[in-house]
Order: sequence, then structure tokens, then C-alpha cells
Amino acid sequence: MSSSQTKRPLQSLKSRALNGDIRVPGDKSISHRSLMFGGLAIGETKITGLLEGEDVLATADAMRKLGATVIRDDQGTWHVTGVGVGALREPDSVIDMGNAGTGMRLMAGIVATHPITTFFTGDASLCKRPMGRVADPLAEFGAQFITRDRGRPPMAVIGTDEAKPVTYTLPMASAQVKSAVLLAGLNTAGTTTVIEPIPSRDHTERMLRHFGVVVDVSINDDGGRTVSLTGPVQMTAADIVVPTDPSSAAFPLVAALINPESHVTIRDVCLNPLRTGLITTLIEMGGDITITNEREEAGETIGDLVVTGKSRLTGIVVSAERAPSMIDEYPVLAVAAAYAQGETRMCGLEELRVKESDRLAAVAAGLAANGVVHRIEGDDLIVTGGDVPGGGMVETHLDHRIAMSFLVLGLGANDPVAVDDASPITTSFPSFESLMRELGANFAPAGS
Repeated sequence: MSSSQTKRPLQSLKSRALNGDIRVPGDKSISHRSLMFGGLAIGETKITGLLEGEDVLATADAMRKLGATVIRDDQGTWHVTGVGVGALREPDSVIDMGNAGTGMRLMAGIVATHPITTFFTGDASLCKRPMGRVADPLAEFGAQFITRDRGRPPMAVIGTDEAKPVTYTLPMASAQVKSAVLLAGLNTAGTTTVIEPIPSRDHTERMLRHFGVVVDVSINDDGGRTVSLTGPVQMTAADIVVPTDPSSAAFPLVAALINPESHVTIRDVCLNPLRTGLITTLIEMGGDITITNEREEAGETIGDLVVTGKSRLTGIVVSAERAPSMIDEYPVLAVAAAYAQGETRMCGLEELRVKESDRLAAVAAGLAANGVVHRIEGDDLIVTGGDVPGGGMVETHLDHRIAMSFLVLGLGANDPVAVDDASPITTSFPSFESLMRELGANFAPAGS
């Protein structure tokens, strides 16, 4: 399923000022959930703006195999007719989630409390990622899991029809684990509760309410949150307009900041307060970013970002508490830090070690290959910014965000920056190259 089976080296070269008015693809987190929840709801859900990257298409196929009807019309609107909570059918074949870690973990939560057996697999990258973090709490409901060593896929989930409600305290902030537990609670009699030490992305809670589910959220004395719902529930179809993905917007955003005289507008970006850590951080670093046309749609805050490259970024300390709101954006923040004056310390990045790749190691290796001064202290990444020599080849390790981040690095570097494989970019941002070229980015094929 993954296009990364054939490597496609690509390089970026110093570019002129970037200019344009663009719309990046739909938010990946919201796209996954819209397909899943539409497949669990009674009636037809219409979805516009869906991200049509490989990860989300894998989720669409998974919901079809579980009995939902999922169709895309000629105008690009997706129509999902659900089967209802508790009525999923056992798949006839293995479900291939490609590179979709979010997809696999959330799907595990859904099927764990249905009396069916489901087999999941994925590409080479996904099959290296740990699933124990969701399997452990889901087993408390009564589901059984079979994986390879260290909890790695392929994974079999043997669902239960005698699910018991769970109260689970997250060992670390994780929207994926929180969501998996809540989704298992949808088909469980009684109240399922998740206690999180640091608030993580709340797209699941917001969208469940959009589909008619009562979700209770309270703030704990330590600043964490307690989230609970009482099942079994009935979900009602509800149309969704998917806002654009702030994690995808991060790349043209940083590219505009590091290229003097740039002026870029990015439309309809999801500005959920638990997703805007990068924007907040870049503004603290001196980035010229303005939010306009702010509004609410389907429970999410949306707005346009106007960014210019007229000011020099300055290094700052980014606290570990901010990590949940920008965990996918640290690779491209490291790129911004490479161009900032002084030192930028990014704290508490242990979660980066278990993403599509060990992103912390991959970012450090990419910076080293291109002459950027940096060091790792425990789970902190410290980058000393200034002039970026470039000239290196970066190993992406099948990781779309590593590929895109270092292609952005090359747009202001003295010498071209190459990535060994640009093909994984299609998992989240299929139009990345064409959109960035439209703004003025200079990309070219690279030697292998």
C-alpha cells in the first residue's frame, strides 16, 4: 500500500521569497475520526475536505471491511453510512493500515468491545511501532491481543461481548491512547473514564459530541483532565467539514518565516487550542504570524494564518508541557531553530522516539548532516541557530514529517539539502511538492 517501496530522492535549494494564498489538505486527525465515527453512527454522514492521503484512505478501507458503506462522489464529498455501535461485522480479510499509527490504535479501541476478531498489519514503518500502549488498557475491558515481540504489529484483536468499564490513568499524555479507551467505552455498559496528566488533543471528545454522545470533561487539581462517557451509546450521523491540518500548515509556515520578504496566507486551519503549540512557539520566537477570520465549525476553531518572513527568529526554551499540543511539529520546529539567533531548547521529547521513526534521532542526524550545531541532553533537543550550511543527505526512515521538514531546511541553506526518499510524504500531504512550488520553493530530483 505504501508508495515508499520505491525510493524517490529529492532535494531543495535556496529559494526566493515565498508568496501565495493556499489551502493545505484536511486535518489528518479529524479525517480519521470522521470516517470511523460516521461508520459507527446510524444514518449517512457527509464529509467534505477529507484528507485523501494514504493513511486516511487506509481507515476508509478498514471501515468498509467492518461493514460501513464508504463512498467518494465525483465532487470529492465522502458519504459514510454507518452500521451503529455494536453492529460491526467481522472482516473477511486482514486490515492493512499502511503507515497509519493513529488509524491502527483508534481502530483497536473500536473493535476491542465488539465480539469479532480483527487482524491488523501495516507497512515496514508501522510494524516497528509499539501497540502495547493501547493493548494494555484495552485488555482491561476484556479484549485479547496477539502481537509480535515488544507489542509490534501485525496484531490480532479478539474483541469481547462482555466488556467491563475501565478507569485508566495515562502514564503520559497521548491522544491516541485516550481515544482508543474512550472508543472502547462506546460499546461498554457503564462509565469509562480516562485521566490524563497533561491535556492532549481533544478531537475525539469534540467529535463524539457532534455525533450526539455525552462526554464529560473536568479539570483536575494538577491541571490534568478527567474524561468520561457512559455506554452503550447510539451515535447519530452528522455532516463534517474537515478544517485544514495545522501539522501540514507547519511546513509552508516555517518556510515563509525563514525566507526573507515572504508573504503567505494559509486558509481554514484547525486552531483547536490543543493543536496550536507550534504557532504559539513561533510567535514567541519573533515570528510574524497573524490569525484572521477566526470562527467555529462542528466544534472546532478555524482561522486563516498570515505569515511573513520580515523578522529574524530568536531561540527560546520550549517547555515539556507544550509537547502534547505540537508533538508532530518538533521536526519542523528544529528547522526553524536552525535559522534562529541563539539557542533553542526543546524539552521533554521522549514521545518522538516512538513515532513513524525515532524522530529525535532522525532530526539530530539530519541536522548533523547539514552542519547545524545541536546536541541531545536526555529527552531535550538543543539547537544553535544561525547560518545553515546544508549540503547533506538526510535519511527519512520512511517518515513523511522528516522528509518534509528537511526539504524546508534546504529552502534557506547555502547548499542544497537532499532527502533519501520523498515518497512517504503522500501518507499525509500528497500535494506538498506542487503546493510548495506554487509558493516559490525550489525542489529538484536528487542523486541516490
